[in-house]
Amino acid sequence: MKTLIRHAQVVLPESTERINVLLEDGVIVALDVPDGASADEVIDARGLHLLPGVVDDQVHFREPGLTHKEDLETATRACAKGGVTSFLEMPNTKPTTTSVEALEAKLALAAGRCQVNYGFYIGATPENLAELKRAERTPGIKIFIGSSTGDLLVDSQSALERIFAETTLPICAHCEDEATVRANAARLSGGVSVADHSRIRDHAAAILATRRAVDLAERHRHRFHVLHVSTAEEVEFLRGTSDLITAEACPHHVFFTVDDYERLGTLIQMNPSVKTAADAAAVWQGLLDGTLEVVATDHAPHTLEEKRQPWPKSPSGLPAVENSLALMLNQVSQGLCSLQQVVSWMCEAPARVWNLHHKGVIREGWDADLVLVDLNCTAVVRNADQLTKCGWTPWDGVSLTGWPVRTFVLGRTVYCEGRVVGPAVGQEIRYDRRGG
Repeated sequence: MKTLIRHAQVVLPESTERINVLLEDGVIVALDVPDGASADEVIDARGLHLLPGVVDDQVHFREPGLTHKEDLETATRACAKGGVTSFLEMPNTKPTTTSVEALEAKLALAAGRCQVNYGFYIGATPENLAELKRAERTPGIKIFIGSSTGDLLVDSQSALERIFAETTLPICAHCEDEATVRANAARLSGGVSVADHSRIRDHAAAILATRRAVDLAERHRHRFHVLHVSTAEEVEFLRGTSDLITAEACPHHVFFTVDDYERLGTLIQMNPSVKTAADAAAVWQGLLDGTLEVVATDHAPHTLEEKRQPWPKSPSGLPAVENSLALMLNQVSQGLCSLQQVVSWMCEAPARVWNLHHKGVIREGWDADLVLVDLNCTAVVRNADQLTKCGWTPWDGVSLTGWPVRTFVLGRTVYCEGRVVGPAVGQEIRYDRRGG
């Protein structure tokens, strides 16, 4: 089937141009084609911008084992609505994804059920080095250097040295120093309110673990990606690292601070924790100056009943995939960044960091994963409108300008006119391997 998208402002790698784009068999087959080019479907996108589909490289979609919170079908419908056309999912499901067998089981679970394209990390443990070395159908290795689920905590220096020295896949990590977190908790006698969450998971816990992981990567010459940077100290430190190191920010560390605990309470309880307004400003500046290259959500849904438990019984995590692009487009509408920067952070950079084959850029011959956005559309985020299974968002009641209006996965429309449409067409992501 041929689809012609006409009259959109198309965000290309080097420029934005009003051109026509022709899609066929899941691929962008031609750019700047005539208005009258032959097609089975013609879409008039006048007044809209055409972007590469968003690649969210950090999500928790809860399947298998925790599907009362989310599952692959509900999560990927939320992705389609939010303009996210590819996701990379974390290994802390039940059971954890710490073997090639578990990885392949998760890929089989996703086949035919995902509205968008999918990939899954393999998780590191202190004992699974052999599995990490033979894994292939994965973007990379996830290490939890800090509290995590089941057997996923890797805090032993000897185990970390072996993983960085002996594996070749790119590595990413949750960086919070476990000893610091425990010492802070003991000092505060466990804490008394959710605001203590940020005192326990403090600046020192974040920067110590980030320095430790980067040191491992630099010494072993291993590609390493720092997830969810939350402090000004980390941003400043990362400015001096080599090209082996990349890093990312999440919306909650830009848009929420410790001052929001009074209003939102445990709804913004996250690991790493939200920090001060100065930290949020530093994380944003890190994106603007290129120190941080990627924006990802760390989408981690829990039911409202779970989140409303008194702290510390309340779990950490919040949902974000269906609002992340709109949140960033709203920054464009306020003149705080450019549309090209948003495309770099959310599409081009994550595809490049994880070696995704033919994704993240609008280019002839590349996958037709695309999103049409209306930069002038203003709408209010509402819990009642959320497609994520948990059915809530910390941005409930917030008005945003700039929204995805139509999403394409491999040339097929999966979201249009306010609803998810068509069958699940997402495919397993392929990776262009290069040296570790």
